[in-house]
Amino acid sequence: MPIKVAIIGAGSIGFTRRLMRDILSVPELADSEFTFHDLNKHNLDMIAQLAARDIEANRLPAKLSATTNRRRALEGADYVLNTTRIGGLKAFAHDIDIPLKYGIDQCVGDTLCAGGIMYGQRNIPQLLAFCKDIREVAANDALFLNYANPMAMNTWAALEYGGVNTVGLCHGVQGGHGQICQVIELLVNKGKKPGSRNYKTVSKKDVDIVASGINHQTWYVSVQYEGEDWTERLLEGFERHPRFSETEKVRIDMLRRFGYYSTESNGHLSEYVPWYRKRPREIRRWISLDTWINGETGGYLRVCTEGRNWFETDFPNWMKAEPPVFSYDTRSEEHGSWIIEALETGRVYRGHFNVRNDGVVPNLPNEAIVEVPGYVDKNGMSIPQLEDLPRGCAAVCNQSIAVQGLATEAAVHGDIELLRQAFMMDSLVGAVCDPPEIWQMVDEMLVGQAEWLPQYKKEIARAKKRLAGAKRLGTKSTKGAARLGTKSVAQMKKNAAAARKIADAADKGNLLGKK
Repeated sequence: MPIKVAIIGAGSIGFTRRLMRDILSVPELADSEFTFHDLNKHNLDMIAQLAARDIEANRLPAKLSATTNRRRALEGADYVLNTTRIGGLKAFAHDIDIPLKYGIDQCVGDTLCAGGIMYGQRNIPQLLAFCKDIREVAANDALFLNYANPMAMNTWAALEYGGVNTVGLCHGVQGGHGQICQVIELLVNKGKKPGSRNYKTVSKKDVDIVASGINHQTWYVSVQYEGEDWTERLLEGFERHPRFSETEKVRIDMLRRFGYYSTESNGHLSEYVPWYRKRPREIRRWISLDTWINGETGGYLRVCTEGRNWFETDFPNWMKAEPPVFSYDTRSEEHGSWIIEALETGRVYRGHFNVRNDGVVPNLPNEAIVEVPGYVDKNGMSIPQLEDLPRGCAAVCNQSIAVQGLATEAAVHGDIELLRQAFMMDSLVGAVCDPPEIWQMVDEMLVGQAEWLPQYKKEIARAKKRLAGAKRLGTKSTKGAARLGTKSVAQMKKNAAAARKIADAADKGNLLGKK
């Protein structure tokens, strides 16, 4: 029987089509039924038109429908994929701009720090509503694949309170794996130029990795190449690499201090720890502005804004462009299609997944969501027992887990005290702000995002009163230590090819760093 796949938040520019294309590239899944759901009918219609054209061009028997009615989309679904950003770009701007007034300079703001915590407050109530609908109208054994950030908080809430079989998915491990391959290739060739005699290429199939930790702070604890562990040589390789030595300074410094390379990009990682973004005058020392993901202030907000604006303008040209060819050999590394393929066909897939710890990593809390290796086949997902994380790496993760736990409980229960404590315990917030500043920043963010925070209705009314009678503490007028201006559509039209590339860059599924 054909499977049914529902995608919630399907109005994203490219990610929805990529996930669909990956699934339909599996021959046994070519007749799958897809239902796209989004509250923004305009965005949904555009994506559905492109996806329907792609299916037709590849002459597949798959079926596609789109609806703004979530329960209708979820009816009978075997797999549910979540790619939502509750509050959209409007709320995202608050996540970046309000903390800046208090001196907190974020690159992404969607996992930890002030922006990530508030993103969780918006997403989690809606995610639990998704889970309720899945329980009531989806297939009995439906699998919920969560791609939305903040990954750990969302997955934690779904597993603790949603009553739905949930796995969190991220491509960060694959991205860093590709970088490690490039570094090993540099080291084994000892100055030889690519293409020269006896030059050895190193690809992912040559390098076996084990990563362990939490989403966006997962550590490559084992790196095997030609029967040897290269973990201790990675620092030498990254320091010598002509590009990474300039673009990954935070990750390299963390490798230098803790002994293990971290999965997440330079810009992401810089805002999860207290050392690299707390003094504006020093931020540029640690980042690169060649691409937003390497540390630009509000970089992801900028490319998302530019990408959405350009897509709105350029959509007719997207429809005229040559449709992609669906191919098993060229599908992306996103875990979703590989998991579904393994469950439906029995072909074994190995990846790294976000699951409840329950002792898998012994020195992290049982209730935490960990990102660890696993295997999938017709019998389901199997997660092996791992060793303790190195103590320093575990300490970094445990600090973030404490924030995630507080923020998740705050979002579920609308508990402002837990929310304030999550802000205080956050590494970068605590490095920059004192308690009175944090208290007031929480009030300001609650009021600014009131339309997406129904669980805080009473607290928002109290926060308004406090702000009305208080001396303002968030008085910094900076736009950030490394912020670039958002291009207008007119500016982007001067280089349409580059603008289309920016639109794709706004889709995280396109940032795998394959090798």
